[in-house]
Amino acid sequence: MAKAKAKTKKKSTAKKQAEPTEEMLLVGSKVKNEIRAADCNAAADALEGLNAWVHWLIQQATERAHANNRKTVRAHDFWA
Repeated sequence: MAKAKAKTKKKSTAKKQAEPTEEMLLVGSKVKNEIRAADCNAAADALEGLNAWVHWLIQQATERAHANNRKTVRAHDFWA
């Protein structure tokens, strides 16, 4: 009887990135251009961090609008 060859799994050489939990609301190239204009570099996770902060700001602003019996978010809802 011939022995069956054992299958070996190939290791993936591609880097695995964490999948974002929230939809990206930013234009990455424009954000990176602004960072470069300030003579800085953007880390790989910079956009994800900024995107999470934008989502948080939107959540806070919408809660503030609802608390004031409005459905319209105004500029001052982001700063209050």
